[in-house]
Amino acid sequence: MATGTGTGTVPHEGSGTAARIGQWKATASRLALLPLRLFLGVTFVYAGFDKLSDAHYLAGAGDAASFYSQTRAARAGSPIGWTLAPALHAPTFFGLLIAFGELAVGLGTLFGLWGRIAALGGALLSATLWLSVSFHTTPYYLGNDLAYLMAWTPLVLAGTPYLSVDGYLAARAARDRARGLAEDAVRRRALLDGGIAAVALGGAGLLSGSLTAAFGREDLPPAAAPDTAAPAPQSGGPAVTVPAAQVPVGGSATVKDPASGDAVYIVQPSAGKYTALSSVCTHSGCAVNPPKDGQLYCPCHGSKFDAATGAVINGPAVKPLPHYTVTKNGEQLELGPQQQA
Repeated sequence: MATGTGTGTVPHEGSGTAARIGQWKATASRLALLPLRLFLGVTFVYAGFDKLSDAHYLAGAGDAASFYSQTRAARAGSPIGWTLAPALHAPTFFGLLIAFGELAVGLGTLFGLWGRIAALGGALLSATLWLSVSFHTTPYYLGNDLAYLMAWTPLVLAGTPYLSVDGYLAARAARDRARGLAEDAVRRRALLDGGIAAVALGGAGLLSGSLTAAFGREDLPPAAAPDTAAPAPQSGGPAVTVPAAQVPVGGSATVKDPASGDAVYIVQPSAGKYTALSSVCTHSGCAVNPPKDGQLYCPCHGSKFDAATGAVINGPAVKPLPHYTVTKNGEQLELGPQQQA
């Protein structure tokens, strides 16, 4: 009776371990883009809701933090400045288009529905923001819009085939082909069901975004209200003044630099001490928000400035905000010239 060593029938423990490692690597490779997809999807959904709930976003030309003012500030230095003219003529339409576009891109990416189209939309939005807002950011790696553009590229190329609606539709199409369904019928069914899912997801996004815009906005603080802005005088006209009563301690009033037309914040950081700070961020030219809690915040890239001195608190900005002298004449505060750094 022949006896064998069993090497042909007894599996080697090492081969089982190697197989498990191979399976783990294959799974990791399939899901390698999932963290990036989740990050981009959540970020763009958040960005859309954040814009729709921001009282400043659609406030118009009188608010330095509005979509109109930010676009106007970016236009002069943008290589595609000429394409921004329609946005200045219809700021509410284009502002809402961007906000709901970010919401649609984020939801499509999160659910993996028409993933390549969603990623392409995200890449176009990021490219537009890069060319219009952060193109001149130096060094370039401090501008996040270019990084987002590069981050969308892998999803444009690979799509969202795993843990997604696209993956489910593709798997079902494969089963339909296996049971002999005609190719035209398979494609028609996948397109129809994908369209139904897109309408449902888009409707949910539109409804939630509309409710956020209608009921989720905070009221404008008095310091940022459009009626606090003094009109820009003509060359050789009267001085820019504002009642001192409109500038409480820790508060601000908005006026305009007669030379540039840019918004300027007159602040009273401590009792009896007045100064004025430019609203133009020194990082990439965006308009910073009105002072709040002793700081001025730039919504474009997150720079923060001290509301008393204009000094940089957080980057990426490295230069302080330009400041102006303020003279108190009776009950009026008069804006003086911009001071040299």
